Amino acid sequence: MSPVAPRGANSAPSQQPLADSQAPDEGDGVDTSPSVSDRIAKTTCYMCACRCGIDVHIKDGKVRYINGNKDHPVNRGVICGKGSAGIMQHYSPARLSKPLLRTGPRGSGEFREIEWDEALAIATERLSAIRCTDPRKLAFFTGRDQSQSLTGWWASQFGTPNFAAHGGFCSVNMAAGGLYTIGGSFWEFGEPDWDNTKYFMLFGVAEDHDSNPIKIGLGKLKARGAKVVSINPCRTGYNAIADDWIGIRPGSDGLFVLALVHELLKAGRIDLDYLLRYTNAPVLVVQEPGSADDGLFARDEPGNLLAWDRAAKVPVYATDPDAKPALTGSYTVNGRRCMPVFQLIADRYLDESYSPDAVAARCGVSATTIRRIAAELAHVAFEQTIELPVAWTDWAGRRHETMKGRPVSMHAMRGISAHSNGFHTCRAIHLLQVLLGTVDVPGGFRFKPPYPRCTPPGPKPAGKNVRPMTPLEGMPLGFVSGPDDLLVDETGRPTRIDKAYSWEAPLAAHGLMHSVIRNAWAGDPYPIDTLMMYMSNMAWNSSMNTVETIAMLTDKDEVENYKIPFIIYSDAYYSETVPFADLVLPDTTYLERHDCISLLDRPISHADGPADAIRHPVVQPDRDVRPFQSVLIELGARLTLPGFVNEDGSAKYRDYADYIVNHERTPGIGPLAGWRSRTGGSIGKGEVNPDQLQRYIDNGGFWHHAFADDQRYYKMANGAYLDFAVQMGFIAKAEPIVFQLYSEPMQRFRLAARGHGKVQPPEAERGRIEASMDPLPFWYAPFEDDTVDVEKYPLHALTQRPMHMYHSWGSQNAWLRQITSQNRLFVHSETAAKLGLADDDWVWIESVNGRVKGQIKLIDGVNPDTVWTWNAIGKRRGSWGLKDDAAESNRGFLLNHIIGDQTAADANGRRYSNSDPVTGQAAWFDVRVRIVRCAAQEAGFTEPQFERFAQPPHFEPPVDVLRFGAEFRIKREAAE
Repeated sequence: MSPVAPRGANSAPSQQPLADSQAPDEGDGVDTSPSVSDRIAKTTCYMCACRCGIDVHIKDGKVRYINGNKDHPVNRGVICGKGSAGIMQHYSPARLSKPLLRTGPRGSGEFREIEWDEALAIATERLSAIRCTDPRKLAFFTGRDQSQSLTGWWASQFGTPNFAAHGGFCSVNMAAGGLYTIGGSFWEFGEPDWDNTKYFMLFGVAEDHDSNPIKIGLGKLKARGAKVVSINPCRTGYNAIADDWIGIRPGSDGLFVLALVHELLKAGRIDLDYLLRYTNAPVLVVQEPGSADDGLFARDEPGNLLAWDRAAKVPVYATDPDAKPALTGSYTVNGRRCMPVFQLIADRYLDESYSPDAVAARCGVSATTIRRIAAELAHVAFEQTIELPVAWTDWAGRRHETMKGRPVSMHAMRGISAHSNGFHTCRAIHLLQVLLGTVDVPGGFRFKPPYPRCTPPGPKPAGKNVRPMTPLEGMPLGFVSGPDDLLVDETGRPTRIDKAYSWEAPLAAHGLMHSVIRNAWAGDPYPIDTLMMYMSNMAWNSSMNTVETIAMLTDKDEVENYKIPFIIYSDAYYSETVPFADLVLPDTTYLERHDCISLLDRPISHADGPADAIRHPVVQPDRDVRPFQSVLIELGARLTLPGFVNEDGSAKYRDYADYIVNHERTPGIGPLAGWRSRTGGSIGKGEVNPDQLQRYIDNGGFWHHAFADDQRYYKMANGAYLDFAVQMGFIAKAEPIVFQLYSEPMQRFRLAARGHGKVQPPEAERGRIEASMDPLPFWYAPFEDDTVDVEKYPLHALTQRPMHMYHSWGSQNAWLRQITSQNRLFVHSETAAKLGLADDDWVWIESVNGRVKGQIKLIDGVNPDTVWTWNAIGKRRGSWGLKDDAAESNRGFLLNHIIGDQTAADANGRRYSNSDPVTGQAAWFDVRVRIVRCAAQEAGFTEPQFERFAQPPHFEPPVDVLRFGAEFRIKREAAE
């Protein structure tokens, strides 16, 4: 292993540079590639979460042009519309320019400008009082930031367990479903083997996530003739170029997948050797109903997992490489009746309730189609197996002369996650992959370092013993292995404000950000003092039930005090949430600050090697703003938080850049993995290198290490890779990572619900835990389907983001607004005809939670029982620097207004967060609606409308036409 990564990022076989697109000289005297800048700064894009490398062209100290960095391992020079439009994001008229202190009623937008010393003094005084009394009274929640290793550590050192980021309302089902099954997950934790796969399935994937790598990958698949199958109610973007589009009914994906499993099991098209080597399929499970160990794994006295040797006919260690474990049958071990995991899998999914004929009507997919897809998967996996001539050695020392692969790969995202049955659907997809033997093999789904990790990975969430002036015993977020790890008090009540890691959301690996405002308003489970948020538009598109959320933010008690006493908010722009803050800390744009895309957090790795990256200031702010990460570090020093001050009480770090270089999470491991040690000759682990940031800048803003050929696949059992992972600090020991098709941690919760163990759920929660915490994936209808009158509300309603927008940022961008400034409700032509609706009609979109008005567009590429729209286009007047007559405020609408943030009351009158009961993932896509044509006088404008926000003191009146670049042209022409 070379101690330093090569200068070029694209040395791995699947990461070669794209072809040079420089236009040839046509001899007509026209320069098609003129010099447009004084210098080019290489950094990392932030126009979405893709984190592509960009070349920022600077002219006269201003951003002139942005293009893709051809050496970057993420995008290899490709850049999308969002990335190119970063100029208009940076120069947005919505940028904040000074700290603000509220002067008018909360929500009015009335502020006065203050200096940073006053702003930080106010924050320090407030936070210090909380820390000295009850650190739980600070709820600190961040949005789509990429510095969660810092923000989480800050919360831990402060002592509050009430920290989380946006994942709870984005894709925690996808993350937890994978991490509890295979030790990794889709998107940031893994990717398809684009160069070798022959059959690619997308589940619930819109165009906004990982867009450039997916576009590059799909181009490769199309060029090679590989088949692309999309399972999505909407045929847009990637789904529109699929060879086979399956317009499934929302929320039924898990049922469709398990019908595929049924067919594969029935046909015997399962990779049994793969199951024996890499999964817990042969592990014995105790089958003793009523006992305290029913459903747990059989173990010997020291705790080793047991399997049944089919040759010796005795129990053996499940990890014994020389054993011949049975996958089926029933056995008696230590007086207990036991069955292998695979037998339980076969018993469940061979049941006729999972047959294509039984599920077709519910999925909206014909039984014939389901059988055809299953047959195609089996044919490619078992008849088109590929073999690479690369020798490798597994964890047990067994040498393999080639790397064999089944060239089927899959990718899934929020369309799967954002349902109340999303966790089990995600697990079902991984079950399907593993049964076919397609995880981390040539042609299959591949892990991105630092994954895979053990299932579930550590550490556990901290927050059991919250005390004044005392850091938590660990990080606020983590992974539980059973009821003993929950954050609940002796009565079973949640100890976090969002109720993560409670009986309501046991595996809440990312927290429940969408529950924070309601719980803080209600004082449930306790009141808080301060809500501190960063870059999360929780008063608008990042909130369910927006009308009620706004009311909660402004509601007062009987003595006219706000029920949420104090709100500190940091953002770069005047979003719909800023006016609800009491103290506003203005952030920089992504081109004005340092950021760290870290292996401790969410790196830019790909399957052929680990990678991380930075952002660094390519231009200086022209306003009185500061990077939030640096502000947080200064607050930590002012509060004398451990780790933020030296022994003499002085600040340990000057700013975030200093933290990135000098902070060590454990000895030798810091935020960045490249160029460690004084000489820069170490990777992963090593002493602090004062020149580390400069080495990143010199290398284009990133570091990348290319795996040797024998490390690229079978990472869960590959000896060379596992040794490397230990050296890098990814895992503690070079031991195999066993895929958990059957989840023992989940069974522990079921046993607690049945009355076993020292930590048991309250009586009212037992039935919910028993039903949802099944150790094998299963399907159940989304909660809203079972609680609303589906005859009255017959349509499913979805939102997704277009490829050229991201969250609410894009629709303030002058260039991107020209593409989409109004969203429509897309309705299937046949559905509209039945309702007597025509193209461009204005309609009321009604749910049990309320109604919103918008304009429809008729299409054919959608499931007939589904309507959908682009998210976050609709804006509130007075926000984002838009004019009052902007299309976004007058004709754009937000479906969030009619998505409930709570479920209907159960038999006990109990209402829960509108979330998956396992992880707490927000169930955005469960809403049922009906659409009704507006009266003639109601047409032409969206509703509901809200009072216009006042403008911050520094804001200039919005201009009719926002121009950029004319000054460069004028100067150039003058020089000519």
